[in-house]
Amino acid sequence: MWPLYAAGFTTAFGAHGIAANLGAGDEDLVRSVLYLGVLLALYDGAEVVLKPVFGTLADRVGPRPVLLGGLIAFAAASAVFVAVRDPGWLWAARLGQGAAASAFSPAASAMVARLNPRAKHGRAFGSYGFFKSVGYTAGPLLGGVLVWAGGLALLFCVLMVLAAAVAVWAALTVPAVPPLPKARQTLLGLARRLTDGVFLRPVAALAAATAALSVGVGFLPLSGAVDGLSPLATGAAVSALAACAALVQPWAGRALDDGRLTVRSGTAAGLLLTACGLAAALLPGVAGMLAAAVLIGIGTGLITPLGFAALAATTPEERMGQTMGAAELGDAGGPLLVASIASVAALTWGYAALALLIGLLPFALRIRRTPR
Repeated sequence: MWPLYAAGFTTAFGAHGIAANLGAGDEDLVRSVLYLGVLLALYDGAEVVLKPVFGTLADRVGPRPVLLGGLIAFAAASAVFVAVRDPGWLWAARLGQGAAASAFSPAASAMVARLNPRAKHGRAFGSYGFFKSVGYTAGPLLGGVLVWAGGLALLFCVLMVLAAAVAVWAALTVPAVPPLPKARQTLLGLARRLTDGVFLRPVAALAAATAALSVGVGFLPLSGAVDGLSPLATGAAVSALAACAALVQPWAGRALDDGRLTVRSGTAAGLLLTACGLAAALLPGVAGMLAAAVLIGIGTGLITPLGFAALAATTPEERMGQTMGAAELGDAGGPLLVASIASVAALTWGYAALALLIGLLPFALRIRRTPR
């Protein structure tokens, strides 16, 4: 399991380590919130489009080769920016990293599900989420140190070495998980499965969680800078967000397995806390930023292991990759929504809109019924 945890750390560290330090790559990022939102969405947008594709491929050929190929591609995409050292190539490097992460991320999630019994899925995904959150935590601070020491090129160099090392580790220790035979699936059958409430409820909650995480990491530093806070203070706030998520996820997974927490109640509480966190981002100064970071971290920390465990419990093992590939769809949508609104109004209006959407989601999911 450890190389799978390392793969989760890699995608989180790569996504948020760069996202929180993009302003160092191009002065236009400081002036244009929409440009920043587009660059944030490139990595995650590639994942949204390609994760279901690579998840289905993992079901067809087995998740291990998809995991290894994605890690190698991530190292190669990082190497491109290291080689050219041109901020104009930042978009290409981010797009390449996102495409590679869309391969190894669902493959790792599928292997976490298949290598653990269903009765321990809460703990397994809680631990996997913990190490992803450690990557989210380390990304802004360690990424800031690396950018300060050697610019974005040094950060990309570290990511290149990290992904290559994890690929070697996984190749040496992760067992092969062969593809399972599965019944032929018609387009109508696929549409029914994807529109079933059993699938839609956890996917919608996970999408909200990833949207809030991406917005918190990408835009809280910008809000802090507008309020006159130092990069160290804003980086610490973003790391506090990820640290709260890291601490909550293993607890939530254990509570689910032990019957002390249900998917419905835990997810609803997580969504409401996340919405409150985005609303707290409207408050100026350190107090508002820290409240937003803590509440978003706790809320998303509750949602993530519960959502993945719910999906794994209701998905046939032979289609686990396809399901995990479709599980996180909010990464790109959150930054684009907030950036689009902020470009015509103000950043606070973007926070408010996302907070309203996420706050209403528990009620919408409660109304939604599973087709029989």
